[in-house]
Amino acid sequence: MWYAFFKNVLFRPVVRFLFRARIEGEEHIPAQGGAIIASNHIAAGDTFVMPALLARKLTFPAKAELFSGKGGIGPKIVAWFLKAVGQVPLDRSGGRVSLDGLAPVLQVLADGGLVGIYPEGTRSPDGRLYKGRTGVARLALAAGVPVVPVAVSRTEAVRTKLGIPWIWKPRVVIGEPLDFSAYAGLHDDRDGLRWVTDEVMTAIQQMSGQTYVDAYGTSVKSGSLSAAEADARVLPRPGYGTRPPQLPAGGLS
Repeated sequence: MWYAFFKNVLFRPVVRFLFRARIEGEEHIPAQGGAIIASNHIAAGDTFVMPALLARKLTFPAKAELFSGKGGIGPKIVAWFLKAVGQVPLDRSGGRVSLDGLAPVLQVLADGGLVGIYPEGTRSPDGRLYKGRTGVARLALAAGVPVVPVAVSRTEAVRTKLGIPWIWKPRVVIGEPLDFSAYAGLHDDRDGLRWVTDEVMTAIQQMSGQTYVDAYGTSVKSGSLSAAEADARVLPRPGYGTRPPQLPAGGLS
């Protein structure tokens, strides 16, 4: 109930009629059944612009600790909101996301829902597309659902003459679903997961037109990778120069 209220009463009217948002290719999203919506991430506005434009409900995994409500009134409000709109916790207490940590997300997909993922794991520090984390591949192969690539643009907030942050004419482009079911047996194979992830990121790049940097965006944000080092890692596309992994036995059966 709360999801429909926030989406249809608050966010959608603002995004559609005040921000003048455009969406292209929504017909590529399956009308029913589980699917992963994988998008680039350039601004905070991505998290509400895209869901507001989609007809179907979109569930985003959020850090498990945000659901605890510990630390005062602010965290309690965040925890209430996440639970009220049906978002699910993602447990990364062990570092690398495991299938156990993905259990609530896998359940959403098993129930026929849409799950939103930002494979880069963080907002782009400079507008370029950065290396995707393999959680999206692990999730797709384990759940046996398609991945729908999405490219967002113009979602950055700019200040108006009155000093109010505003988003103007954001654009959401949705690509054709990617089917990796033949590679289901590679759900815990490092090279297989990397290849699937790079294929997803390539599909996003083809729609967004972003320059690709073969490094994690978090490494640039943390300062462990300098701007010059990031520039040296620019490639024509994700996974450039690599070959598809060998299909698992029975992969095409």
